[in-house]
Amino acid sequence: MSSDTFKITFLGTGTSVGVPVIGCSCDVCKSTDPRNNRTRSSILITTGGMNLLVDSGPDLREQALRENISSLDAVLYTHAHVDHVAGFDELRAFCWFKQEPLPLHASAATHQVLRAMFGWAFHKDNTYRGYVKPDPHTFTGKFSIGPLKITPLPVTHGSVETHGFLFQTPDGKRIAYVPDVNRFPAETLELMKNLDLLILDALRDTPHPTHLSVSEAVEISAKLSPKNTLFTHLSHDVEHAELSARLPDNILPAHDGLIVIL
Repeated sequence: MSSDTFKITFLGTGTSVGVPVIGCSCDVCKSTDPRNNRTRSSILITTGGMNLLVDSGPDLREQALRENISSLDAVLYTHAHVDHVAGFDELRAFCWFKQEPLPLHASAATHQVLRAMFGWAFHKDNTYRGYVKPDPHTFTGKFSIGPLKITPLPVTHGSVETHGFLFQTPDGKRIAYVPDVNRFPAETLELMKNLDLLILDALRDTPHPTHLSVSEAVEISAKLSPKNTLFTHLSHDVEHAELSARLPDNILPAHDGLIVIL
């Protein structure tokens, strides 16, 4: 793969409880279609010789083994809900063979939660080789990792400060990833114009107080008119094949293990 290729691997596409849901016997939870098995939402971006992880959810170990991920160059965090940070300790596997600490890019509020939950990792006495060695970077606006330009996208998602990310490649491709959202500020929508790919929260058909429904996500996609849209953060209320069949031509549901190359 060329070093200037932008590759997205969907590590997880599920909501906070995953699919199948514990104790549920609905058709989606009992489905034999592997696309209906959804671990907690996360993506891996591979570009410019770098591996960038977006969110370290509770299924990170399983996801990394499944996709044969052996190295990470940085982690980006959308927000501090448990389903996006609870796999933090699994990051130690990516620190064992690195001399330098692992950069973690997050808002100040998310860093505060990470320090509270995983204080041992940030402690000055964390010198043991087997532990996570974090290098915290607090974003307040646009930043870069290697040749990739990244713009945090503030969105509304319940009461927790939450961001999506706009990725801009050296050759001009624009990809937005917003897995947890129920409302977009006008300023954020302005930043999301002229997208090659939009990856968007679409929890279920019925309304939800902190996530977009499928119809709301379709409406946002129509408003922004990206070249293509993929839905993520899907619950067990939506079945993959059935949802695919009724979406507009340029929109598809993502699934765990899906790889997109731009």
